[in-house]
Amino acid sequence: MDKLLSSRFNHESLPGDYIFPPELRPGDLKIPFSSSISVIDLSEAQNGDRTNTIQKIIKASQEFGFFQVINHGISENAMNEVRSVFKELFEMPEEEKQKLCSNDPSKKCKMFTSSVNYATEKVHLWRDNFRHPCHPLEQWQHLWPENPSRYRECVGSFSVEVKMLASRILSLISEGLGLECGYFEKGLTESVFLSINHYPPCPEPSLALGITKHSDPNLITILLQDHVCGLQVFKDGNWIAVEPIPNAFVINIGYQLQVISNGKLISAEHRAVTNSHDTRTSAAFFVAPSDECIIEPAEALTDEHHPPIYKAFNYKDFNSHYFAKYGNTDIVLKSFEVQKG
Repeated sequence: MDKLLSSRFNHESLPGDYIFPPELRPGDLKIPFSSSISVIDLSEAQNGDRTNTIQKIIKASQEFGFFQVINHGISENAMNEVRSVFKELFEMPEEEKQKLCSNDPSKKCKMFTSSVNYATEKVHLWRDNFRHPCHPLEQWQHLWPENPSRYRECVGSFSVEVKMLASRILSLISEGLGLECGYFEKGLTESVFLSINHYPPCPEPSLALGITKHSDPNLITILLQDHVCGLQVFKDGNWIAVEPIPNAFVINIGYQLQVISNGKLISAEHRAVTNSHDTRTSAAFFVAPSDECIIEPAEALTDEHHPPIYKAFNYKDFNSHYFAKYGNTDIVLKSFEVQKG
């Protein structure tokens, strides 16, 4: 593995192995923010307007697969503190960060540059990444880094709050789809995986990418954006920038929720672009089923007029297929569709 981007001091020119082919380059980086990405006030659901909140979430999930939430119950102090810890993590001396790096595919907690396929990929991503499981907390917390010294405590308490937020949102989605209470509890949300992306300033951002176009393989993603913009969603053939709203979380629908909803909700394609001035650090909490969980369209959402679009599958098998076909959204779900005729 090459040296971490956050440990290099010369970013004056973009190395050739970071330049994407013309058809994949981000090109124009001055994409406007879109007002069509809903910003939903979750406090309304607690203050007697639950039905209206549910309708907004379902509409956004059907049309966009993306929305933002404010007044979600996680304090501004907690959000700022965890951002500070993530920043501190990538600013540690090189020798400290190297302790977290590993080429061992079985290691659950590790840091790397670009992707885990660095040695074989044709073009590298302009990012460093640190990832690890964080639920159940008692199973994983002892594997997290001891430096920064407050990492375990701060990220641990924050991840518990994020898991609770995910449960609240999924409860609203469940009600909006007409599913039974508690449908998304237990096996469907047994795993939470944290992925922290760190994007240093890039010398030629129009030629590079932080993350290529993809949809998330999990159930639902809770994203803590940085104050620096970089997230873009693909909608109707165009890229739309997602505005970094203070104290908001970005929520996006994963493939598993698209399958369970029998295609009523969509998992939108998205990417991360870079910039030449500011470092950007974002943290995605991937809420996912257990490996052995069977995923299929909810029985309540299928009948003779609405037959299942997808066949039942094991989540572990889906994940293996997803990472083999990563980046090719059209192919990923095709293998799991019910064949017609």
